[in-house]
Amino acid sequence: MAGSQRGQAIPTQLSLAQFEAFVLPHLSRGSRGPAPKLGLHKIFNYILRLLYMGCQWKELPIEKDGEGRPEIHHTRIYSAFRRWDVDGCMDAIFTGSVLRLHQDNLLDITVIHGDGTTTAAKKGGDNIGFSGHKKVKGDKVVAICDRNCNVIAPFVSAPGNRNESPLLREALPKLRRIAKAVGFDLHGRTVSLDGGYDCRPNCKAIFNQGMIPNINPNSRSRKTPKRGRKPLIDPAIFEERFNTIERLFGWEDKFRRLLLRFDRLSQLHYAFKTLAYTMINLRHFCRS
Repeated sequence: MAGSQRGQAIPTQLSLAQFEAFVLPHLSRGSRGPAPKLGLHKIFNYILRLLYMGCQWKELPIEKDGEGRPEIHHTRIYSAFRRWDVDGCMDAIFTGSVLRLHQDNLLDITVIHGDGTTTAAKKGGDNIGFSGHKKVKGDKVVAICDRNCNVIAPFVSAPGNRNESPLLREALPKLRRIAKAVGFDLHGRTVSLDGGYDCRPNCKAIFNQGMIPNINPNSRSRKTPKRGRKPLIDPAIFEERFNTIERLFGWEDKFRRLLLRFDRLSQLHYAFKTLAYTMINLRHFCRS
C-alpha cells in the first residue's frame, strides 16, 4: 500500500543495540593516533545530532564530563565523519539498511518512483549551478524509492543547472547494482516518473533494464497531438508519487542540515544526505 502509515517517526538518535545492529559492522576504525575518548556509538550520535540540528560543527552541543569540560572536541567528531566518508562507510550503511528491509519483507518494489530535488547553496562550493526553474543557485539529486517511501538506490547528484532527465539514465545502473547486491529482482517492475523525464532515451533505458516505464506524457506546448504510438500510462500509479517520493523529500527536510547547503565540499553534503536517507529507511526498526 502506497504511503503506509507504519513507522513514520524518523530516528535522529540510535540506541546502542540499534547502532551495533545497523551501523557498527560497516564503520572503519583509525589505525593511527590516540584512541577516541568516547565510543563509536556516541560519536555517531553526535553526527546525527548535527544532521538534525543543522548547526555549525563548533556549535554542536557536547555533553560535559565529570570535571565540567566537554567530553570530546568537535574536531574529533568531524575527523571521524570525514574518515568514514572517505572509507565508504556511509554508502555501506545505506546498502545495509536496504538489505535489512529486503530481508524483513518491508520493500514493495512492484512500483518504483523517482524524482529530483534541488538544494540551495548559500555559501557557494563545488558542483553547483543556477536553476532557472527554482530560481536558486545550488545542486540537485535524483532519488529512487519504493511504494513504502524507502530509498532503494544511491542518488545521483548534479549542479542545479543540469536537466534532470539525463540523470535518470545514470541512476538506473546504480539501482541495478544495489538490486544485485541486496538480492531483489527488478524484471517487470514499473518505474513511475513525472513529465520531466518523458523522452525516448529514458524509456529505452528503462526497457533495457527489464522494467516498464510509467511516465506522465509531456506535451511540450504542442498544439496538435504527437504522432505515433500513444504512451502507456496508468494514472492510478502516477498519483502514488505524491504519497511516496514527495513524502520522502518532506521527511528529508526534517534534517535541517539539508534544508540549505552550507558545506562548500559537495562530498560532505552528499554524505549527510546519504545518512538522512539511511535514517528514513531505518524508521521501521527504530520506532519508540
